[in-house]
Amino acid sequence: MAGKSYLRITKDVFSNRNILAIALTTSAFSLVEHGWRPFWNLYLKTELNASIPVLGLLAMIQSSERLLFQLPGGLLADRFGRRKIIVYGTALRIIPPLIFLLAADWRHVVPGLLINGAASIYMPAFNAIIADSLPEMERGAGFGAFRMITSIPTIISPLIGGAVMDALGYKEGVKVFLFLTVIVSILVTVVRSRVITETLVDNKPKTDKEEKRGIRASLAENFDLPRSMWIMVVVAVMGSFGVRMVREFLPIYAVEIVGLTNTQLGLVQATVGLITAALALPGGMVADRYGRKPLIIASRVITPLAMGGVTLANSFSAYYMVQSLSSIGDALGGGASNYAGGPAWNALVADLVEKSKRGTVMGTIGTVTGIFGAPSSMVGAWLWQNYSPNLPFQLSMVLGLIGAGIFALGVKEPRRKKSSD
Repeated sequence: MAGKSYLRITKDVFSNRNILAIALTTSAFSLVEHGWRPFWNLYLKTELNASIPVLGLLAMIQSSERLLFQLPGGLLADRFGRRKIIVYGTALRIIPPLIFLLAADWRHVVPGLLINGAASIYMPAFNAIIADSLPEMERGAGFGAFRMITSIPTIISPLIGGAVMDALGYKEGVKVFLFLTVIVSILVTVVRSRVITETLVDNKPKTDKEEKRGIRASLAENFDLPRSMWIMVVVAVMGSFGVRMVREFLPIYAVEIVGLTNTQLGLVQATVGLITAALALPGGMVADRYGRKPLIIASRVITPLAMGGVTLANSFSAYYMVQSLSSIGDALGGGASNYAGGPAWNALVADLVEKSKRGTVMGTIGTVTGIFGAPSSMVGAWLWQNYSPNLPFQLSMVLGLIGAGIFALGVKEPRRKKSSD
């Protein structure tokens, strides 16, 4: 019965043209990017002469994407439609890997990071078009099915990436995958431009007064949100700061402190992908049946505990177990390791916010978390350099658990309707 239910939901979700196109193209991106992303900071450190503080600086620059582009992207998506923003943002993603390929020093990657930030302008439209395309009573399962399919490539590519890095070294290994990323980015842009259709259609005639409304009036209207939504923004900020403080240093900790090989690191990342793919759809179905809030709380408790557990791992097997636990928390869909995101989290945002505001709200979450989370990587680097590599992970755990408590006490899940909005 459960198997038939999984099959039916997956078939229903991917019968939608937009979701199928986005899922397949996102999977193509993941297939090549997860071959080099786990080893990117190791490449910067060993090949492009980046120190730990420099890695923190680069991470801060990269995180500015949410500060600069997420809110404008959300406003544009709600004002002019989702499709154009997605296509233009995807096209921009062709440029950064070209810059990274040519970089001979860590300073040379900065323009690529900035352009990659500009490309993130489409992320609110991306999340909104998925939410628009799912019926309300199956949003959790729908986001879960999407997450399941797009996680499958992450089972394979880190393993291949780790083996390639051990065989060729970081310099040649990363460049092989960067070249493949350029090719895939071009193909994905073409597919999205031809297949994705607009979901934000307003057939009501606009009055002259409505046509003349400016961005300020639009912002004021869109930010009239439920109290629970603002509490979720606060929780996302805390989670963002904690995760960004350690995320860029996790592969370095694994290789240089715990002592993993690149192949072992790839195996860990592949296991994370496998667990996420296996649990994402069941997690989304549970969120639809029993509510979003319990899964989000579980996710935002498990993931910080695993983050603190990294400091107790002194062998490959221990590190493997800790990261497997973290991936279970991530798969439950509370967005704890992705600042804000995940099936249960995104479904709750869609439940709380009407369709015409979703792009702006998702962009707002990205921007606010970007503002407060931008310096966190520098804080993590400073703590690593001046005190202990363990301290950033321990502080990340504390922040995450406090955020989980605020969410549990402050967020009220709305009653859902059976009809779609």
